[in-house]
Amino acid sequence: MCTVLKLTRPSFYKWKATQARRASRICADAVLGARIAAVFAEEDGLYGAKRITASLNDDECFARVNHKKVARIMKNMKLRGFSKRRRCVTTQRSTSTPAFEDLVKRRFHAQAPNQVYVGDITYLPCSNGS
Repeated sequence: MCTVLKLTRPSFYKWKATQARRASRICADAVLGARIAAVFAEEDGLYGAKRITASLNDDECFARVNHKKVARIMKNMKLRGFSKRRRCVTTQRSTSTPAFEDLVKRRFHAQAPNQVYVGDITYLPCSNGS
């Protein structure tokens, strides 16, 4: 069977040995997924992975859970929290500095090479988070 599937013997035996652990993880993830879905529905789909994690960790009846695991399970369940879209301001022009003169005069075609260089900065992503 290993030659047909082009596997090495040790990898097959490792897969066989970890089969029970994988099954228990899938079961535990399903239980956690049900708890996540309950919190998500309770909060009307507004909470993201970190808030759901905090809500789950507040309940002392269950073991603590990491936000990365909650995010992975939410992604598998196709649950996404609500996030406000922030408007990104790309240009904040100062009134004290003068605008540069248009040396090309909107003529973007040159008669010979290396006479006119034109660049376009259509969009700059926000780096300050606003």
